[in-house]
Parts: sequence; structure tokens; C-alpha cells
Amino acid sequence: MNKSLPKPKGQEVVIFKGKLIEIVQQKMQAGDKEFTVEFARRSPGTRLIIISRDHKILLTKEYRTDIKKWDIRLPGGKVVDTLEEYNQLLKNKVDIAKKAMAAAKKEALEEVGLEVEKIKLFALSNCGTTVVWDIYYFIVTKFHNHPDGQRLELGENIKLNWVSFNDAKKMCLNSRIGEDRSVAVLLRFLAL
Repeated sequence: MNKSLPKPKGQEVVIFKGKLIEIVQQKMQAGDKEFTVEFARRSPGTRLIIISRDHKILLTKEYRTDIKKWDIRLPGGKVVDTLEEYNQLLKNKVDIAKKAMAAAKKEALEEVGLEVEKIKLFALSNCGTTVVWDIYYFIVTKFHNHPDGQRLELGENIKLNWVSFNDAKKMCLNSRIGEDRSVAVLLRFLAL
């Protein structure tokens, strides 16, 4: 093992904590050198690549208050509603992928009014070095419409749009789909 690889030294220190995001500092040791890294940690999310029998992908058009505009995206949401819940899952060594799958099924029902029958994990996207925010991408190939349709939360405005694989690819490449991480994963899926 390389002695110069950084290893955590001591406990993390949370210097800011909000509902969904916390800022963490961690002392590190690499060889005889000590340094501190800082990163943001956010509760993980899910996205769904829902494929119809006639080989179309379900995209949503959603008004996002955080960016103050309409955004075309893959359906999805949070794995848990708060950072506190996420930290408890980590502390208890819960399988986050299983929690993410349950959350993905819930989001499918609420956001797009579909009851999922067949789902599998396709990809896990890590945000980067200074931001810990995982998104679990699931492929849904069997589902049925729920009789009550969408169950949108207060403030959500989500329209559904089934598009061909080719149109989805074009939307990825011309920036109509705004979440770049989802663009990368969707393009990987479309290349299969």
C-alpha cells in the first residue's frame, strides 16, 4: 500500500448544516503531511429511465423554482427528504441502493402516475471531489398507469412527454435536457 495516499485523521467536522446540504471538513494524513479537505454532502437522489413497449422514453417538463424556468428532465427525486435521515442511513450502514430503488418507485407513482413492476439499477453518478451527491439511475421496463394519475406535491408542475430514443439523444446534445449528469447517463444508455 502506498504510504503517501491520503487517509482520514480523526472525525469529520460539520461546519454548516442545512436541511439537505452540509459542509464538512476532514483532516487528512498523507505520509508525514497533514492537510484538511472540505466538501459539501447532500442527500442522494434518483432518476428513472422509463421505457415504453413501443421504445419511447418518458421525460418530464417541470417548472423548477431553483433555476426559475422550465426544465426537461428524467423523472426522479430524493432518496430521503432530509440530510439527517441520510446521515442515519450511513451511520446504520443501510444499503442506499435499496432505499434509492424504493424511492424511485415512489417518485414514479407521484411524479408520473406509474406503478413500477420491473426496475433495475443502471448507473450511480457521483458528483465530484468537493461535492458528495450521488444520483441513482434506474431503468423501468414494465409498469402500468395508476388510476389516480400523478400525485404532485404542493408547488410541483410536471408535464409528461414520451419521446423516441433518437429525439431523446437530440435533446441531450442540444442542451434541452438541463441536468448534465442525467444527459451523460442517458447518452450512455442510448448507446447500448
